[in-house]
Amino acid sequence: MGSLPVVYTHQLAGFTSNRLGSQRNTATSVRSSAITSLTVSPAARIESTFVGCGKIRERLRTLPNSRLRTSHLCKCQLIQDFAPIASAGYAVLLLGGGLFAYNKSGSKGSLFGGLTGAILMSVAYYLMQASDTKEIGDALAFGSSLLFAFIFGIRFAATRKVIPAGLLLVVSISLTALTFSAYLQDRV
Repeated sequence: MGSLPVVYTHQLAGFTSNRLGSQRNTATSVRSSAITSLTVSPAARIESTFVGCGKIRERLRTLPNSRLRTSHLCKCQLIQDFAPIASAGYAVLLLGGGLFAYNKSGSKGSLFGGLTGAILMSVAYYLMQASDTKEIGDALAFGSSLLFAFIFGIRFAATRKVIPAGLLLVVSISLTALTFSAYLQDRV
């Protein structure tokens, strides 16, 4: 065994394969069209780095070198794009539910709750539109949906009715998970 690390780089999809060093690597298999490099040192420390195509490669190059080797970047753009739309839809649902409950039974508490929820989620939607305030908007949407998940959970436990409390509980929990995931991705 030599004292120098051995670096192997495999490139697929019409590219060539490069091997540096004197030892052979039999444990590496690449099944995608991305570039993968594996660094093996004699001190039994293995570091792997995934470098994808396009924008992911540019983002990884801007990360510090130590962070590049310790974690892999995995961001889902669909979650970040869907969170504002889901927040706006939830605002409409809360407003409509509050107005419906007020018209049906004259409940001022439901009207106030629906208006408050609609305002909070509308502000969160507005903040999510700008890249500077997206993290704050995600946090506001997360907090609001968590609050309403607790409210609808208490209401569902008291009434045991699937419609509307159980359905709104499921929607609130789903939006809480979605906005929390979007918040964590915006922090990276």
